[in-house]
Amino acid sequence: MPRALYALTVGAFGIGSTEFVIMGLLLQVAADLNVTIAAAGLLISGYALGVFVGAPILTILTLRLPRKAVLLTLMVIFIVGNAASALAPDYTWLMVARVITALTHGTFFGVGAVVATGLVPQDRKASAISIMFTGLTLATLLGVPFGAWLGLHFGWRSTFWAVAAIGVIGFAAIALLVPGDKATDEPVRLREEFAAVARPQVLLGLLITVIGYAGVFAVFTYIQPLLTQVTGFPETAVSPILLVFGGGMIAGNLIGGRLADRKLMATLLGTLTALAVVMGLMTFAFHNQIAAVLFVGLLGAAAFATVAPLQLRVLQKAEGGGQTLASSLNIAAFNLGNAIGAWLGGVVIEHGPGLGAVTWVAALVTVAGLLLALLSRALERKQDRVSAALANAAC
Repeated sequence: MPRALYALTVGAFGIGSTEFVIMGLLLQVAADLNVTIAAAGLLISGYALGVFVGAPILTILTLRLPRKAVLLTLMVIFIVGNAASALAPDYTWLMVARVITALTHGTFFGVGAVVATGLVPQDRKASAISIMFTGLTLATLLGVPFGAWLGLHFGWRSTFWAVAAIGVIGFAAIALLVPGDKATDEPVRLREEFAAVARPQVLLGLLITVIGYAGVFAVFTYIQPLLTQVTGFPETAVSPILLVFGGGMIAGNLIGGRLADRKLMATLLGTLTALAVVMGLMTFAFHNQIAAVLFVGLLGAAAFATVAPLQLRVLQKAEGGGQTLASSLNIAAFNLGNAIGAWLGGVVIEHGPGLGAVTWVAALVTVAGLLLALLSRALERKQDRVSAALANAAC
């Protein structure tokens, strides 16, 4: 694989770290800023909504610019946003800093996915996407546990300074390794971009992403209190257990990419099914410490085995008109699911059956995403039959 892919991986590692690291710091942030755990969880929702808003706006504004320059500019904003988070004197400041940082997220992964697929032949595109997203999984394997450890021993602010430093390294890697490109003189045809995104299969793909990942983040947002208050682990055990989650993410991400290169839709249906089953069984597994650790790893594997299939599905269905915008919107969809999931988990905890019920509620949400994927496949097969019939009639 081209070295430029690994530069994108470094950038993805930094962005993934700042997105997920707060999950291992909820208790410290809540205590330091004098807010509830559910309010601290909204820092995840705020970030996700920042991604959702920033992805389409920044993508449209930068469509004519060189993609390498766009990636570098996004990394600068990322570094500044994390420094502002580290300096936050109160909850509102931290929320605003998180949202500013998040504005870069969707466009980075959206533009990065287009750059990644342009570096490899047709039969390696899903694998190229999965390599870039390995940075996201490594962020969970290494960045989140290390960030949680830093927060526990040196305060949560030290974690954000460390993430800002990762951003500097990512900037350097992209500057050195990603090939340069030129700005386009062609006018931005927003009608064509939006027409491609408005295709029924693209919209279905985006909706599958939102709902599928709402289930994931309803659980993962509250993984720290689940492990400590339901399973009974000490707080110091959370970081090592998050390593297991990260290991599952890496394995699932790479396996999902390879399988999607062969049979895209079958892989997507299989991974969504596995995800719903794993979260449903977590309801029981979290009452046993060994089983809980195992299922945390399985959750990571199932969740990130869906990433490359979902991203490639949307790219394929938007082909010929608005791939960059569709790619960025799918990243926004991941994060809208993140926001909805964090909110839903908070509702279940504070106004519903409680923390222990989060996993089975999340499983039901992901089942809804699976049903949408089945609908997408059925509509695609129907369209294929109609096209075949028209072709035969023309002959």
